[in-house]
Amino acid sequence: MSNKVRVRFAPSPTGPLHIGGLRTALFNYLFAKKNKGDFIVRIEDTDQNRYINGSEKHILDSLSWCGINPDEGPIIGGRKGPYRQSERNKIYKSYINKLLSLNGAYYAFDTKKDLEAKRKEAENNGKTFIYNSSNRLGFKNSLSLDPKETQKLIDKGDYAIRFKTPENGEVICYDVLRGKVIVELLTMDDKVLYKNDGTPTYHFANVVDDFEMEISHVIRGEEWLPSLPLHWLLYEAFGWKKPKFIHLPLILKPTGKGKLSKRDGDKFGFPVFPIKWKNQGATILGYKENGFLPEATLNFLALLGWNPGTEKEIFTLKQLENEFSLKKLNNSGARFDPEKNAWFNQQHIQELNEGVLIQALESQLAKEKILYDVKKLPLVIGLIRPRLDFITNALSISRYFFASPQAYNDKAFNKLSGPWALTAVEGIISCLEGCQDFSSKEIKKNLENYIEVSGLSFGKVLGLVRVAIVGELSGADLFQTMELIEKTSSIKRLRAFASALA
Repeated sequence: MSNKVRVRFAPSPTGPLHIGGLRTALFNYLFAKKNKGDFIVRIEDTDQNRYINGSEKHILDSLSWCGINPDEGPIIGGRKGPYRQSERNKIYKSYINKLLSLNGAYYAFDTKKDLEAKRKEAENNGKTFIYNSSNRLGFKNSLSLDPKETQKLIDKGDYAIRFKTPENGEVICYDVLRGKVIVELLTMDDKVLYKNDGTPTYHFANVVDDFEMEISHVIRGEEWLPSLPLHWLLYEAFGWKKPKFIHLPLILKPTGKGKLSKRDGDKFGFPVFPIKWKNQGATILGYKENGFLPEATLNFLALLGWNPGTEKEIFTLKQLENEFSLKKLNNSGARFDPEKNAWFNQQHIQELNEGVLIQALESQLAKEKILYDVKKLPLVIGLIRPRLDFITNALSISRYFFASPQAYNDKAFNKLSGPWALTAVEGIISCLEGCQDFSSKEIKKNLENYIEVSGLSFGKVLGLVRVAIVGELSGADLFQTMELIEKTSSIKRLRAFASALA
């Protein structure tokens, strides 16, 4: 194994890519880039029974949308391919034969019926069923049978190959975040490495691939920590140098205990997939379709389990590449905060090129067949940008620039209604009719004059005008908004509001 940093993201195509998986991919990618190493994508599809059509494409398209591009992988290729486990059976076959020759594995001929009987026997005796050095000679395998009988059964082809777990003692593994991981050998099964259909199990293929692909650091989710002792022992059985193992802490639910799930997304109203997922006629929208920027998404995920050691929170992908370090990873779970997630998106939108936002707004206007003056769009974007949290919301928070309110916010309307309000609106209309150039500066000046003459508070007068113009008590700068929609439209909206008050 070379000294060059080589890491991999190795998802199974058994469903769409979850944001937890995306974070794992991101940390691998950042570590590779920081250390001028290689980032590899490998599809672990040994379990064909769980394979779901479209999963691999969803995984690869999600990474592409985020800009996490592999140096080697199933699409781009590379010197250590193929990068789908289903295409590497010849490689696994040669290594299982090697492990057998090293006395690190053995043939097992037990049927499902045999194993079930042993399991029931253990349960009846109040014990946990296990298949290892403590009892493997009592099973039907190449360790308990004579060579001739063994060969006959091998020739029939109906067998599995199990790992020969060392007897007694303990295995001491090391994790970069957790330190020593110690497991008693007698608590470990002799795991099946090769199935009776002639294909490897996940554990065997995973270790062989990591060795073959010269993986220097295995950065994966905490859920794989229980597999570490077996993988550790497989490296030792082959006499291979082990990679460094890093098991990332879980992303936790927004509230309560346990790891984040799709159900939490449904409950709290946030996406859990990077891009939309279509399966069996159902479509689940992802971050992309909900208006999240890929860089904002990665920025948020990076800070779930990693701390830069400063107060800085906003990072571009390039800045993350420069800053990332395994030493700054947390060893405890990170709670998912949907509001913080949206905040990161808003912050990144502030840095977006104006043209991108204009294009998004134009698309939304065209979809609803709303007429607009293209010359005014830069001004609209400039006014709404500070409040824009999602690109998909561009039209929803700027609609009043293009059309009069169809209704008024009930709470705002009730707060500002009454005989005084109608009189005030009529006075405001008269005041604005006297504006000559209808600039934001003149609008403000004339309204301030009216406030002084009427004796009404600044808040009440501006509240009336805003509800009339916008439909509610929030929005972009009121005076600039009125200048943009022009005098005729502003007065028309005020008169419509007066009619509603009457």
